[in-house]
Amino acid sequence: MTYSIRLPHEIETRLEQLATLTGRSKSFYVKEAIIDHLDDIEDIYLAEKRLEDIRASRTQTVPLQEVMKRYGMDC
Repeated sequence: MTYSIRLPHEIETRLEQLATLTGRSKSFYVKEAIIDHLDDIEDIYLAEKRLEDIRASRTQTVPLQEVMKRYGMDC
């Protein structure tokens, strides 16, 4: 699949320099950045959504001691 994105001039310049220095394409590095960071972005989004749900009382939390006890991790 092909995407079209607009990058700030500074980022475009850095990407161009990296591609020139390494002999790889700019697309290669854009793809690598997405692959390397998509998991982190998803984790952040899901954590923010969960926090929003907790604050709005749409979900409840379980104290750590209760979880530890439930799974036989009580010290």
